Amino acid sequence: MQNSYEKLAGLLRTSPGVLEAVDEKMSRLAGKRGVLEAIAGENEILVSRILAELNLSRSSRAEDVYSVLIERLTRLDVGLNELLGKPNLLEMSENCGKMCEIIFKIYKPPKGLFIKKEKVAELLEKHRPDNLLDCFNCTTAKELIEKEGFASVVSALRFTQSEEWMHNFFDSAYGRLSPDDFEEREVEIKILAPKWLEVAGRFLEKKYHNVSHLKEFGVIFVIPLVIDTPGETTRMFSLLLHYLHEVPFYSALFRKFIVGPNFNEKFKSLLRGDVLSSETASEKFKKEGNTWLVIQKYLAKDNPNDPRLFMPHISPEADHWLKAGEDLARLSKMADIDHGRTGLDFWSGLDFTGGFFPSANSGQVQLVSFDLIDLIMSLVKKGEIKYLYHQQEALWNKIFIEYMGRGKMENLLEENIIRGYFEL
Repeated sequence: MQNSYEKLAGLLRTSPGVLEAVDEKMSRLAGKRGVLEAIAGENEILVSRILAELNLSRSSRAEDVYSVLIERLTRLDVGLNELLGKPNLLEMSENCGKMCEIIFKIYKPPKGLFIKKEKVAELLEKHRPDNLLDCFNCTTAKELIEKEGFASVVSALRFTQSEEWMHNFFDSAYGRLSPDDFEEREVEIKILAPKWLEVAGRFLEKKYHNVSHLKEFGVIFVIPLVIDTPGETTRMFSLLLHYLHEVPFYSALFRKFIVGPNFNEKFKSLLRGDVLSSETASEKFKKEGNTWLVIQKYLAKDNPNDPRLFMPHISPEADHWLKAGEDLARLSKMADIDHGRTGLDFWSGLDFTGGFFPSANSGQVQLVSFDLIDLIMSLVKKGEIKYLYHQQEALWNKIFIEYMGRGKMENLLEENIIRGYFEL
């Protein structure tokens, strides 16, 4: 068992003692023994299977393992690009075409609760987005929305308005919303028109992420950059699926909290992605008890050594990625669509999986993530960053699920996301 603690602790970059304490408490609570040993064993089996399929071994260099995985993923990306009709985002603002047709065949999200469009226009009259209005020679937000469309305008706020404007709009406008200001409507995917690239270019100096979402408006938007880098098709497609799960998740929370006290503060907290401070989290774990954090954003993006990452926690982000991964697996089984051209089934079930291999560069062992999302993000970045955190967050969720079940985890995510932690 101690070996299992050490193996999983290495994958999670935490201490074996943390996992030993988790196992003791969760085994007693769930009435299950050997859970961490089974997870470590499953990881070993999956890694061995993938290595054998790729003609690699445990003694292969970390650089070679990573390179072969990336090569396999590059072939997937070419196949997916063909499957989606070689999408040209510059021509898709009026019709998302085959890409959206396939996405909604895989998964159709439920309607969500979002701020009414007319209310948004009203708020933008009170808090004028001057940069955006000036770009289109409009005097009112209503005129701009009628001219350019609701989804395009609210999406463009992200890259045309200053951080100060966004902060003031967020704090003031969202602090006074009432239940009457919301309505049920469909989640929308919007490919922005090419002219928005020029608009964005006036305000952004660096290359920006071309897929994002607006939870409060029910909009997922794509900035129409040319797809010219290996991995970009898979990254875009998987992000769209991820957001199609994330937006309804938060919408359900809006619906839940809107009838209770302090809705406006809870609403803003959800949009900010608030988590417990490191100090508060540490205090919780100093006390005796079975404490788990709820971390609703990827802390490793800002600080890969954030102490909260090494404490027991569950992540809604990792759950959304798990569902997106299941969607991709479903696509691979749709013979009428895929025809086996993408090889997506190769990656099914690998989200929590990783292994250590000797590094030719450092002389030390190096962790290689087998998670599709980590690898696709690394591929798009041309290997400048070796992503690991999607795999690690997926593994924390996996641990909790194996003790308590996926339904229990999802219920606890919803019930404690504002609080930021729970005790079992």
